[in-house]
Amino acid sequence: MKSDVSTPEGDFPGEYSYYFGLLQETLGQMNDLPLPTQQVLDHEEEEKHEVKTKGLKEILTSLLLIEEQEKSEKFEWDKAQEEDKMMLEANHKKKTKAMLDYRSECQEYSDVIDESTRVRKRKSRAATNAAVASAVVVADLQNNTNQKTNPTAGAAVAPAGPQRRLWVKNRSKDWWDKCNSPEFPEEEFRKAFRMGKDTFELICNELTSVVAKENTMLRDAVPVRQRVAVCIWRLATGEPLRLVSRRFGLGISTCHKLVLEVCSAIKTVLMPKYLQWPDDESIRTIKNEFSSISGIPNVVGSMYTTHIPIIAPKISVAAYFNKRHTERNQKTSYSITVQGVVDPRGIFTDVCIGWPGSMPDDQVLEKSALHQRANGGLLKDVWIVGSCGYPLMDWVLVPYTQPHLTWTQHAFNEKIGEIQRVAKDAFGRLKGRWSCLQKRTEVKLQDLPVVLGACCVLHNICEMRNEEVDPELMLELHDDEMVPEIGLRSSIAMKARDSIAHNLLHHNHAGTSFLS
Repeated sequence: MKSDVSTPEGDFPGEYSYYFGLLQETLGQMNDLPLPTQQVLDHEEEEKHEVKTKGLKEILTSLLLIEEQEKSEKFEWDKAQEEDKMMLEANHKKKTKAMLDYRSECQEYSDVIDESTRVRKRKSRAATNAAVASAVVVADLQNNTNQKTNPTAGAAVAPAGPQRRLWVKNRSKDWWDKCNSPEFPEEEFRKAFRMGKDTFELICNELTSVVAKENTMLRDAVPVRQRVAVCIWRLATGEPLRLVSRRFGLGISTCHKLVLEVCSAIKTVLMPKYLQWPDDESIRTIKNEFSSISGIPNVVGSMYTTHIPIIAPKISVAAYFNKRHTERNQKTSYSITVQGVVDPRGIFTDVCIGWPGSMPDDQVLEKSALHQRANGGLLKDVWIVGSCGYPLMDWVLVPYTQPHLTWTQHAFNEKIGEIQRVAKDAFGRLKGRWSCLQKRTEVKLQDLPVVLGACCVLHNICEMRNEEVDPELMLELHDDEMVPEIGLRSSIAMKARDSIAHNLLHHNHAGTSFLS
């Protein structure tokens, strides 16, 4: 490139021409140098951008590595926790199996001893009967001989009727004779049998036609009052059969047989009369009483499910394992369930007995006759109030369980809790009145539903006759409800519950204690 500077000759003197030429040459060289272009600038910007991108990639890579390391550590931790859990479960299963094996061995040993004892008694009884028969034959021969030699004397000693041969072991009946006496104090009788003498007499009269037995040639039959007393005292106290035997002067096996016979008679004769679903007129009364308690309309019952402890069964052990009771008591527990619906007075109108203790409340409900009645359309336009362990359905009303409840929902839960308290208190009186429900029993698993049903019927009779429970016997029940996996099973019921909750709060039926 040529310089734009030009100077006409002759403007500078001769002595400066040398410097002037040198300047022009320098300027020409400078003009020939390449000037910075846009490409050079773009190249520098690209280099800076690459440096920044490389730095960001390194940071992102570091973060990904850290995250991956955290995931790896969490996986290892979860794996260790799972291994510990599996080890604990395996140890628990081993201990349970060892306990069951030991119990089976003990039971087998006991059965062998019992069988040998029965065989020995049978042989002894047979020998005794043979000796008695021989003695009778000898006596008959002697009588015949005497009659031949002296007919008058023979007629004088002949027995007036058939001679009874009793082989019953003599036992003391002093305690029962004292209780059965008219002079026995009413309060002491009530303390022993959880009911007054009039109520006891009513039950005996109702059961006489079923439990009464006739005397035989070998023994006198146990009277009806004593039969009923054996059963009720056993249910009331929960005492072992050996103590029942001592109290009533009867054999252990006889007491066990009497308890089952009387409980079966109660289920057959008294349950249809004293434990039944209310008729239309009674339902109207029940609705009004529950409405006065809570302000919630169309409630026909309060429902609750409790657990009855049992000895570990020989089959289906896992089905009867009660995890919640085991965790609370720190001791392996097995149980069966009793689901009940009560009216405002705490009288049972429906019961479902005998499902394994591992089943949650909602599954027990699905298995019950009550659920079948509802599916048959017999519970339309009515509510049965349950706890949070039951699902919300077209006929089952339960409290709200989601977090962050509104004031309306709080008020509704308070009122529904008042209805639920009726059922819970009724079960508290049931278990308090019949102490056999609080401890593991000697009754076989297949016989337990009959015994538990008898307890519910006797509870109803006592409640109807205003038999009060001693406050010292009242039992505080523990809540074992588990919220079902599918707690909402009816959109219609959801809207109906919201409407009831709204009406309770805005019509001054709901309390406001939750605000304090």
